[in-house]
Amino acid sequence: MAEHPAYPVGLRLTGRRVVVLGGGQVAQRRLPALLAAGADIRLVSPDATPSVEAMADAGEITWERRPYEEGDLADAWYALIATSDTAANAAASAEAERHRVWCVRSDDADRATAWTPATGHSEGVTVAVLTTDARGRDPRHTAAIRDAVVEGLRDGTLVAPHHRTRTAGVALVGGGPGDPDLITVRGRRLLAEADVVIADRLGPRDLLAELPPHVEVIDAAKIPYGRFMAQEAINNALIEHAEQGKAVVRLKGGDPFVFGRGMEEAQALAEAGIPCTVVPGISSSISVPGAAGIPVTHRGVAHEFTVVSGHVAPDDERSLVDWPSLAKLTGTLVILMGVDKIGKIAEALVAHGRSPETPVALVQEGTTAAQRRVDATLGTVAETVVAQEVKPPAVIVVGEVVGVGPHGTA
Repeated sequence: MAEHPAYPVGLRLTGRRVVVLGGGQVAQRRLPALLAAGADIRLVSPDATPSVEAMADAGEITWERRPYEEGDLADAWYALIATSDTAANAAASAEAERHRVWCVRSDDADRATAWTPATGHSEGVTVAVLTTDARGRDPRHTAAIRDAVVEGLRDGTLVAPHHRTRTAGVALVGGGPGDPDLITVRGRRLLAEADVVIADRLGPRDLLAELPPHVEVIDAAKIPYGRFMAQEAINNALIEHAEQGKAVVRLKGGDPFVFGRGMEEAQALAEAGIPCTVVPGISSSISVPGAAGIPVTHRGVAHEFTVVSGHVAPDDERSLVDWPSLAKLTGTLVILMGVDKIGKIAEALVAHGRSPETPVALVQEGTTAAQRRVDATLGTVAETVVAQEVKPPAVIVVGEVVGVGPHGTA
Protein backbone atom coordinates (compact mmCIF):
# COMPACT_ATOMS: atom_id res chain seq x y z
CA MET A 1 0.00 0.00 0.00
CA ALA A 2 2.85 2.39 0.83
CA GLU A 3 4.12 2.20 -2.77
CA HIS A 4 1.04 3.96 -4.15
CA PRO A 5 -0.33 7.44 -3.42
CA ALA A 6 -3.69 7.88 -1.72
CA TYR A 7 -6.69 8.45 -3.95
CA PRO A 8 -8.34 11.76 -2.97
CA VAL A 9 -12.11 11.77 -2.65
CA GLY A 10 -14.78 13.81 -0.89
CA LEU A 11 -17.09 11.79 1.37
CA ARG A 12 -20.75 12.78 1.62
CA LEU A 13 -21.58 11.71 5.15
CA THR A 14 -24.95 13.36 5.72
CA GLY A 15 -27.08 11.01 7.82
CA ARG A 16 -24.51 8.22 7.57
CA ARG A 17 -23.03 6.47 10.60
CA VAL A 18 -19.50 7.47 11.57
CA VAL A 19 -17.88 5.71 14.53
CA VAL A 20 -15.24 7.51 16.56
CA LEU A 21 -13.21 5.44 19.02
CA GLY A 22 -11.59 7.58 21.71
CA GLY A 23 -12.72 10.90 23.15
CA GLY A 24 -9.39 12.67 23.50
CA GLN A 25 -7.70 15.55 21.68
CA VAL A 26 -7.75 13.85 18.27
CA ALA A 27 -11.51 13.38 18.47
CA GLN A 28 -11.94 16.93 19.71
CA ARG A 29 -10.14 18.25 16.61
CA ARG A 30 -11.92 15.97 14.11
CA LEU A 31 -15.50 15.99 15.40
CA PRO A 32 -16.44 19.56 14.32
CA ALA A 33 -15.76 18.79 10.64
CA LEU A 34 -17.70 15.53 10.86
CA LEU A 35 -20.60 17.38 12.47
CA ALA A 36 -20.46 20.03 9.76
CA ALA A 37 -20.68 17.22 7.18
CA GLY A 38 -23.95 16.07 8.76
CA ALA A 39 -22.63 12.68 9.91
CA ASP A 40 -24.51 10.53 12.41
CA ILE A 41 -21.69 10.22 14.94
CA ARG A 42 -21.35 7.46 17.51
CA LEU A 43 -18.53 7.98 20.01
CA VAL A 44 -17.23 4.95 21.90
CA SER A 45 -14.91 5.86 24.76
CA PRO A 46 -14.80 5.47 28.56
CA ASP A 47 -14.03 9.19 28.93
CA ALA A 48 -13.76 12.37 26.88
CA THR A 49 -12.38 15.89 26.97
CA PRO A 50 -14.73 18.60 28.29
CA SER A 51 -15.33 19.89 24.76
CA VAL A 52 -16.26 16.42 23.45
CA GLU A 53 -18.48 15.83 26.47
CA ALA A 54 -20.23 19.13 25.73
CA MET A 55 -21.00 17.90 22.20
CA ALA A 56 -22.61 14.80 23.67
CA ASP A 57 -24.56 16.83 26.24
CA ALA A 58 -25.86 19.04 23.42
CA GLY A 59 -27.08 16.01 21.50
CA GLU A 60 -24.66 16.53 18.61
CA ILE A 61 -23.14 13.07 19.05
CA THR A 62 -24.14 9.79 20.69
CA TRP A 63 -21.66 8.78 23.39
CA GLU A 64 -21.31 5.22 24.65
CA ARG A 65 -19.12 5.42 27.75
CA ARG A 66 -17.17 2.19 27.44
CA PRO A 67 -14.12 0.73 25.65
CA TYR A 68 -14.23 -0.57 22.09
CA GLU A 69 -15.99 -3.90 21.56
CA GLU A 70 -16.05 -6.21 18.54
CA GLY A 71 -19.01 -5.29 16.33
CA ASP A 72 -18.89 -1.52 16.99
CA LEU A 73 -18.04 -0.84 13.33
CA ALA A 74 -20.63 -3.11 11.74
CA ASP A 75 -22.97 -0.32 10.61
CA ALA A 76 -20.35 2.36 9.98
CA TRP A 77 -19.51 4.06 6.71
CA TYR A 78 -16.38 5.66 8.11
CA ALA A 79 -14.34 5.20 11.27
CA LEU A 80 -11.87 7.32 13.23
CA ILE A 81 -9.75 5.23 15.57
CA ALA A 82 -8.01 7.38 18.15
CA THR A 83 -7.75 5.55 21.47
CA SER A 84 -4.64 5.21 23.63
CA ASP A 85 -4.99 1.41 23.58
CA THR A 86 -2.80 0.07 20.76
CA ALA A 87 -4.34 -3.40 20.91
CA ALA A 88 -7.86 -1.99 20.71
CA ASN A 89 -6.83 0.18 17.77
CA ALA A 90 -5.44 -2.84 15.93
CA ALA A 91 -8.57 -4.91 16.61
CA ALA A 92 -10.87 -2.11 15.46
CA SER A 93 -8.76 -1.58 12.35
CA ALA A 94 -9.04 -5.28 11.52
CA GLU A 95 -12.82 -5.15 11.99
CA ALA A 96 -13.02 -2.13 9.69
CA GLU A 97 -11.08 -4.07 7.04
CA ARG A 98 -13.50 -7.04 7.29
CA HIS A 99 -16.56 -4.80 6.98
CA ARG A 100 -14.99 -2.65 4.22
CA VAL A 101 -15.23 0.48 6.34
CA TRP A 102 -12.75 3.22 5.49
CA CYS A 103 -10.72 3.71 8.62
CA VAL A 104 -8.36 6.44 9.91
CA ARG A 105 -5.88 5.56 12.65
CA SER A 106 -4.24 8.29 14.69
CA ASP A 107 -1.55 5.97 16.09
CA ASP A 108 -0.42 4.25 12.88
CA ALA A 109 -1.26 5.93 9.58
CA ASP A 110 0.50 3.24 7.55
CA ARG A 111 -1.96 0.62 8.82
CA ALA A 112 -5.00 2.77 8.09
CA THR A 113 -7.13 2.53 4.95
CA ALA A 114 -7.76 6.29 4.86
CA TRP A 115 -5.85 9.45 5.74
CA THR A 116 -7.26 12.72 6.97
CA PRO A 117 -6.00 15.57 4.78
CA ALA A 118 -5.02 18.99 6.06
CA THR A 119 -8.14 21.00 5.23
CA GLY A 120 -9.18 24.62 5.15
CA HIS A 121 -12.14 26.59 3.85
CA SER A 122 -12.63 29.84 1.97
CA GLU A 123 -15.93 31.11 0.54
CA GLY A 124 -17.48 27.78 -0.38
CA VAL A 125 -14.22 26.11 -1.37
CA THR A 126 -12.61 23.33 0.67
CA VAL A 127 -8.87 22.93 0.27
CA ALA A 128 -7.57 19.47 1.19
CA VAL A 129 -3.87 18.59 1.04
CA LEU A 130 -2.48 15.04 1.15
CA THR A 131 1.12 13.86 0.96
CA THR A 132 1.42 11.61 -2.08
CA ASP A 133 4.37 9.59 -0.81
CA ALA A 134 3.42 7.51 2.23
CA ARG A 135 7.07 7.02 3.17
CA GLY A 136 7.65 10.74 3.42
CA ARG A 137 4.45 11.85 5.15
CA ASP A 138 5.00 15.14 6.95
CA PRO A 139 1.83 16.57 8.54
CA ARG A 140 3.52 19.92 9.15
CA HIS A 141 4.42 20.26 5.48
CA THR A 142 0.90 19.48 4.27
CA ALA A 143 -0.57 21.86 6.88
CA ALA A 144 1.79 24.61 5.71
CA ILE A 145 0.70 24.12 2.09
CA ARG A 146 -2.95 24.15 3.17
CA ASP A 147 -2.43 27.37 5.12
CA ALA A 148 -0.67 29.07 2.21
CA VAL A 149 -3.43 28.21 -0.26
CA VAL A 150 -6.28 29.17 2.08
CA GLU A 151 -4.60 32.42 3.09
CA GLY A 152 -4.03 33.27 -0.56
CA LEU A 153 -7.70 32.69 -1.36
CA ARG A 154 -8.82 34.72 1.62
CA ASP A 155 -6.60 37.75 1.15
CA GLY A 156 -6.89 37.79 -2.64
CA THR A 157 -3.23 37.06 -3.44
CA LEU A 158 -4.32 33.77 -4.99
CA VAL A 159 -7.24 34.36 -7.33
CA ALA A 160 -8.90 31.79 -9.56
CA PRO A 161 -10.95 33.31 -12.40
CA HIS A 162 -14.70 32.77 -12.36
CA HIS A 163 -15.79 30.88 -15.45
CA ARG A 164 -19.49 31.09 -14.65
CA THR A 165 -21.49 34.27 -15.05
CA ARG A 166 -21.31 36.42 -11.96
CA THR A 167 -24.27 38.32 -10.63
CA ALA A 168 -23.72 42.04 -11.04
CA GLY A 169 -23.57 43.91 -7.77
CA VAL A 170 -21.72 46.18 -5.42
CA ALA A 171 -19.78 45.39 -2.27
CA LEU A 172 -19.54 48.17 0.30
CA VAL A 173 -16.22 47.27 1.89
CA GLY A 174 -14.92 48.75 5.09
CA GLY A 175 -11.18 49.08 4.59
CA GLY A 176 -10.28 49.69 8.23
CA PRO A 177 -8.32 52.59 9.73
CA GLY A 178 -5.54 52.79 7.14
CA ASP A 179 -3.05 49.97 7.66
CA PRO A 180 -3.62 47.63 4.68
CA ASP A 181 -3.19 44.61 6.94
CA LEU A 182 -6.27 45.65 8.93
CA ILE A 183 -8.81 45.11 6.17
CA THR A 184 -10.89 41.94 6.61
CA VAL A 185 -9.93 38.88 4.61
CA ARG A 186 -13.30 39.00 2.85
CA GLY A 187 -12.77 42.63 1.91
CA ARG A 188 -9.35 41.89 0.49
CA ARG A 189 -10.67 38.96 -1.52
CA LEU A 190 -13.48 41.04 -3.02
CA LEU A 191 -10.94 43.70 -3.96
CA ALA A 192 -8.90 41.09 -5.80
CA GLU A 193 -12.00 39.99 -7.75
CA ALA A 194 -13.24 43.49 -8.59
CA ASP A 195 -13.58 45.02 -12.03
CA VAL A 196 -14.12 48.52 -10.64
CA VAL A 197 -13.01 50.02 -7.33
CA ILE A 198 -14.44 53.34 -6.15
CA ALA A 199 -12.10 54.38 -3.35
CA ASP A 200 -12.20 56.95 -0.58
CA ARG A 201 -9.17 58.95 0.47
CA LEU A 202 -9.29 57.35 3.92
CA GLY A 203 -9.33 53.78 2.60
CA PRO A 204 -6.18 51.63 2.68
CA ARG A 205 -4.49 53.23 -0.33
CA ASP A 206 -1.61 50.75 -0.44
CA LEU A 207 -4.03 48.01 -1.51
CA LEU A 208 -4.83 49.84 -4.74
CA ALA A 209 -1.29 49.25 -5.98
CA GLU A 210 -1.89 45.49 -5.76
CA LEU A 211 -4.88 45.55 -8.13
CA PRO A 212 -4.45 43.99 -11.59
CA PRO A 213 -3.95 46.46 -14.47
CA HIS A 214 -7.45 45.89 -15.90
CA VAL A 215 -9.19 47.11 -12.74
CA GLU A 216 -10.64 50.60 -13.08
CA VAL A 217 -10.00 52.73 -9.99
CA ILE A 218 -12.23 55.75 -9.46
CA ASP A 219 -11.10 58.37 -6.95
CA ALA A 220 -14.00 59.33 -4.71
CA ALA A 221 -11.79 61.25 -2.30
CA LYS A 222 -13.52 63.88 -0.25
CA ILE A 223 -10.83 66.28 0.84
CA PRO A 224 -12.02 68.84 3.45
CA TYR A 225 -12.45 72.27 1.87
CA GLY A 226 -11.04 70.99 -1.38
CA ARG A 227 -11.88 68.83 -4.36
CA PHE A 228 -14.46 66.13 -3.76
CA MET A 229 -16.79 63.79 -5.57
CA ALA A 230 -20.40 64.54 -4.70
CA GLN A 231 -22.32 61.72 -3.05
CA GLU A 232 -24.86 61.66 -5.84
CA ALA A 233 -22.06 61.19 -8.36
CA ILE A 234 -20.67 58.31 -6.29
CA ASN A 235 -24.09 56.66 -6.17
CA ASN A 236 -24.50 57.05 -9.91
CA ALA A 237 -21.07 55.58 -10.58
CA LEU A 238 -21.85 52.55 -8.43
CA ILE A 239 -25.11 51.96 -10.26
CA GLU A 240 -23.72 52.60 -13.74
CA HIS A 241 -20.86 50.12 -13.44
CA ALA A 242 -22.97 47.47 -11.74
CA GLU A 243 -25.57 47.72 -14.50
CA GLN A 244 -22.78 46.97 -16.97
CA GLY A 245 -22.37 43.60 -15.28
CA LYS A 246 -19.16 44.50 -13.46
CA ALA A 247 -18.08 43.51 -9.98
CA VAL A 248 -17.88 46.82 -8.13
CA VAL A 249 -16.20 47.46 -4.78
CA ARG A 250 -16.85 50.65 -2.89
CA LEU A 251 -13.74 50.87 -0.71
CA LYS A 252 -14.31 53.03 2.35
CA GLY A 253 -12.20 53.89 5.34
CA GLY A 254 -13.14 52.35 8.70
CA ASP A 255 -16.60 50.79 8.65
CA PRO A 256 -19.17 51.67 5.95
CA PHE A 257 -21.87 52.46 8.53
CA VAL A 258 -19.80 54.49 11.01
CA PHE A 259 -20.02 58.03 9.61
CA GLY A 260 -19.26 56.54 6.21
CA ARG A 261 -22.55 57.27 4.42
CA GLY A 262 -22.71 53.60 3.56
CA MET A 263 -26.45 53.39 4.13
CA GLU A 264 -27.07 56.23 1.66
CA GLU A 265 -25.24 54.20 -0.98
CA ALA A 266 -27.05 51.00 0.00
CA GLN A 267 -30.39 52.77 -0.31
CA ALA A 268 -29.50 54.17 -3.73
CA LEU A 269 -28.49 50.70 -4.91
CA ALA A 270 -31.69 49.18 -3.54
CA GLU A 271 -33.79 51.75 -5.39
CA ALA A 272 -31.94 50.86 -8.60
CA GLY A 273 -32.42 47.12 -8.00
CA ILE A 274 -28.69 46.49 -7.64
CA PRO A 275 -27.65 43.70 -5.23
CA CYS A 276 -25.49 45.05 -2.43
CA THR A 277 -23.18 43.27 -0.02
CA VAL A 278 -21.93 45.02 3.10
CA VAL A 279 -18.51 43.98 4.42
CA PRO A 280 -17.96 45.51 7.86
CA GLY A 281 -14.62 47.10 8.61
CA ILE A 282 -12.56 47.90 11.69
CA SER A 283 -13.73 51.31 12.89
CA SER A 284 -11.07 53.93 13.54
CA SER A 285 -13.03 54.98 16.62
CA ILE A 286 -11.66 51.96 18.49
CA SER A 287 -8.66 50.79 16.48
CA VAL A 288 -6.80 54.08 16.22
CA PRO A 289 -6.83 54.81 19.98
CA GLY A 290 -5.77 51.20 20.53
CA ALA A 291 -2.88 51.56 18.09
CA ALA A 292 -1.75 54.61 20.09
CA GLY A 293 -1.91 52.70 23.38
CA ILE A 294 -5.23 54.09 24.55
CA PRO A 295 -8.02 51.71 25.61
CA VAL A 296 -11.46 53.24 25.13
CA THR A 297 -12.59 51.36 28.25
CA HIS A 298 -10.61 50.26 31.29
CA ARG A 299 -11.58 48.64 34.56
CA GLY A 300 -12.08 51.25 37.24
CA VAL A 301 -11.67 54.14 34.81
CA ALA A 302 -14.32 54.06 32.09
CA HIS A 303 -17.37 51.81 31.84
CA GLU A 304 -18.67 53.30 28.62
CA PHE A 305 -17.46 55.08 25.53
CA THR A 306 -19.37 57.31 23.14
CA VAL A 307 -18.49 57.97 19.51
CA VAL A 308 -19.63 61.24 17.93
CA SER A 309 -19.02 63.14 14.74
CA GLY A 310 -17.32 66.48 15.17
CA HIS A 311 -17.75 67.77 11.64
CA VAL A 312 -20.47 70.16 12.84
CA ALA A 313 -19.70 72.56 15.71
CA PRO A 314 -21.85 72.45 18.88
CA ASP A 315 -23.29 75.91 18.18
CA ASP A 316 -24.28 74.99 14.61
CA GLU A 317 -28.03 74.57 14.15
CA ARG A 318 -27.37 71.45 12.06
CA SER A 319 -25.78 69.64 15.01
CA LEU A 320 -27.62 66.52 16.18
CA VAL A 321 -25.28 65.87 19.13
CA ASP A 322 -26.48 66.50 22.70
CA TRP A 323 -23.27 68.09 23.96
CA PRO A 324 -24.66 69.05 27.41
CA SER A 325 -25.51 65.42 28.08
CA LEU A 326 -22.13 64.22 26.80
CA ALA A 327 -20.39 66.63 29.19
CA LYS A 328 -22.09 64.93 32.12
CA LEU A 329 -20.84 61.44 31.22
CA THR A 330 -17.84 60.08 33.06
CA GLY A 331 -16.68 57.67 30.38
CA THR A 332 -14.66 58.07 27.21
CA LEU A 333 -15.63 60.37 24.37
CA VAL A 334 -14.25 59.56 20.90
CA ILE A 335 -14.62 62.31 18.32
CA LEU A 336 -14.21 61.67 14.60
CA MET A 337 -13.80 64.38 11.95
CA GLY A 338 -13.43 67.03 14.64
CA VAL A 339 -9.93 68.47 14.31
CA ASP A 340 -10.99 71.89 13.02
CA LYS A 341 -13.94 72.09 15.47
CA ILE A 342 -12.18 70.80 18.59
CA GLY A 343 -11.84 74.29 20.08
CA LYS A 344 -15.60 74.88 20.13
CA ILE A 345 -16.23 71.28 21.18
CA ALA A 346 -13.90 71.64 24.16
CA GLU A 347 -15.57 74.93 25.13
CA ALA A 348 -19.00 73.30 25.04
CA LEU A 349 -17.90 70.33 27.14
CA VAL A 350 -16.28 72.57 29.77
CA ALA A 351 -19.24 74.95 29.78
CA HIS A 352 -21.56 72.06 30.60
CA GLY A 353 -19.50 70.62 33.42
CA ARG A 354 -16.51 68.67 32.11
CA SER A 355 -13.28 69.63 33.82
CA PRO A 356 -10.82 71.65 31.70
CA GLU A 357 -8.12 69.32 33.07
CA THR A 358 -9.70 66.31 31.35
CA PRO A 359 -7.00 64.57 29.28
CA VAL A 360 -7.28 64.68 25.49
CA ALA A 361 -5.28 62.76 22.89
CA LEU A 362 -5.26 63.39 19.16
CA VAL A 363 -4.04 60.50 17.02
CA GLN A 364 -3.24 61.59 13.48
CA GLU A 365 -2.99 59.11 10.58
CA GLY A 366 -3.64 56.25 12.98
CA THR A 367 -2.24 52.75 12.20
CA THR A 368 -0.17 54.09 9.29
CA ALA A 369 3.55 54.81 9.06
CA ALA A 370 2.74 58.50 9.59
CA GLN A 371 0.89 57.96 12.88
CA ARG A 372 1.57 60.44 15.64
CA ARG A 373 -0.05 61.19 18.98
CA VAL A 374 -0.47 64.65 20.48
CA ASP A 375 -1.66 65.02 24.08
CA ALA A 376 -3.44 67.97 25.66
CA THR A 377 -6.38 68.75 27.95
CA LEU A 378 -9.80 70.21 27.23
CA GLY A 379 -8.44 73.54 28.37
CA THR A 380 -5.40 73.49 26.07
CA VAL A 381 -6.45 71.38 23.09
CA ALA A 382 -7.47 74.28 20.84
CA GLU A 383 -4.07 75.96 21.03
CA THR A 384 -2.25 72.60 20.94
CA VAL A 385 -3.87 71.65 17.63
CA VAL A 386 -2.62 74.90 16.09
CA ALA A 387 0.82 74.77 17.66
CA GLN A 388 1.40 71.12 16.74
CA GLU A 389 -0.21 71.52 13.30
CA VAL A 390 -2.51 68.56 13.77
CA LYS A 391 -4.27 67.76 10.51
CA PRO A 392 -7.10 65.40 9.59
CA PRO A 393 -7.61 62.54 9.60
CA ALA A 394 -7.22 62.36 13.35
CA VAL A 395 -9.18 60.58 16.06
CA ILE A 396 -9.71 62.58 19.25
CA VAL A 397 -10.05 60.80 22.59
CA VAL A 398 -11.37 62.64 25.64
CA GLY A 399 -11.27 61.07 29.08
CA GLU A 400 -9.14 59.55 31.82
CA VAL A 401 -8.28 56.55 29.62
CA VAL A 402 -5.82 58.82 27.82
CA GLY A 403 -3.54 58.42 30.82
CA VAL A 404 -3.86 54.63 30.97
CA GLY A 405 -1.02 52.97 29.12
CA PRO A 406 0.82 49.65 29.44
CA HIS A 407 2.16 50.93 32.77
CA GLY A 408 -0.93 52.92 33.70
CA THR A 409 -1.91 53.91 37.20
CA ALA A 410 -5.47 52.59 37.11
